[in-house]
Amino acid sequence: MVDITTLIMDDHENFRRWFAQLDELDDPAELARVWEPLARLLDLHAAAEEAVFYPELVQRGASPEDETLDAVGDHNEIRDAVHGAAQHPVGSSAWYQAVRAARVANGNHMAEEEYDALADFRAHADAGLREQLGRRFQEFKDEHPDASDIDTSDVDPQQYLRRVEGSSRQAADGTSLGIGSLKGTVQ
Repeated sequence: MVDITTLIMDDHENFRRWFAQLDELDDPAELARVWEPLARLLDLHAAAEEAVFYPELVQRGASPEDETLDAVGDHNEIRDAVHGAAQHPVGSSAWYQAVRAARVANGNHMAEEEYDALADFRAHADAGLREQLGRRFQEFKDEHPDASDIDTSDVDPQQYLRRVEGSSRQAADGTSLGIGSLKGTVQ
């Protein structure tokens, strides 16, 4: 099985590769062929991280609450840009502006996540947990392959953190962590 941090990094590499492909295209049909799966993966990746990774991150590390709040805020910027692109004809000036905003927000998010959250998580979570989360992360993505059945609206970072921390307290009391309840309803 694969470590969740490796799966997240694999998605990051796909994002970089697909954004680079967009640089080489100008035909709207070709742009759409690359952009549409990229946009879906950006939404799906954010939802999977929020359902599987961040609830565990917030329990570990040097400043997991700050990392989680920042990451969820970043996801909102990425979602807003992705959804903004959908409001314009592919290849139009406004579409390019929205795609660039998604690329910049995603690039900043990936850099912060790779240098902070993922490194911190590897230092504070054992390999068994990372593999278990990797399975769940992949299962989440497999259950929602086109991202059409997940909530892709913005998530209030403070509410998200309160909900996740509340689930963590329940788990400490011996009840379910509640991660399953986040599937498909990440808000």
